[in-house]
Amino acid sequence: MTYVMGRTAAEYARLRDQARIWADATGTLLDTVGLAPGARCLDVGCGPGETMRLMAQRVGATGRVVGVDVDGDLGRAAVDRLVEDGHRQCEFVEGDIERADPVPDGGFDLVFGRLILLHVADPVAVLRRMWEWTAPGGTLVVQDYDMRGVALDPPLPVLDEWRRGFLGTYAAAGRDVGLGHRLPRLFAEATGALPDGTVVTGRIDRLATTGGMLAATYRSVTPVGITLGTITEAQAQRFQADLAEAMTAHPDHQALWPLLIGAHRRR
Repeated sequence: MTYVMGRTAAEYARLRDQARIWADATGTLLDTVGLAPGARCLDVGCGPGETMRLMAQRVGATGRVVGVDVDGDLGRAAVDRLVEDGHRQCEFVEGDIERADPVPDGGFDLVFGRLILLHVADPVAVLRRMWEWTAPGGTLVVQDYDMRGVALDPPLPVLDEWRRGFLGTYAAAGRDVGLGHRLPRLFAEATGALPDGTVVTGRIDRLATTGGMLAATYRSVTPVGITLGTITEAQAQRFQADLAEAMTAHPDHQALWPLLIGAHRRR
């Protein structure tokens, strides 16, 4: 699986920050679908393991939480931290969900993926595979972004460059920046029916706070952007400087984040 954001220490830190920001939204969705003690969970594209932590807290010592990710070093480090924190029901499997079936035998009561379909070439095929891993009576849950509405109020030109460079690089890499909105249709194609429910979570924050994430996301896609011709080194440097200046000059401008859209269906 090609990860447009790259695999660097800075990107891993950004992923952990992002996970903490959306922890309440994801936790609420897990509670909505009734994740209970003793459940068997699979976190597809588990990354730094923060969603596995939310699952482990709910399923308890009698449950099981398996994370799968193509980045073996990141996944193993995540599970090591979870086990050190007392979540011994967590384990990790290295594998590319687009190329093979890396999941242990046996269905799962919860199959979950957050911000994973946005990064795959064929979301329907991956979602279909996730549905197959869902045990009868279990639930498939997905959360993904619709990034098209990211905005500042009042507007600033620096966000136009983020949209051009960041979203443009995603599009050039063949990724759908509005995928979250398509989740119901993707569920229908992959599972044969629309989701049982959807949950849309928004976020508005000060530019002084949000600017760090804008800077980090642009920085993470810059190497791929340079390869694809959507970003130059000069543009990347100018964006970071302009954003730092905007954060100082306009700290209270209000930033609308991508919508985090969740969908779930019981098998």
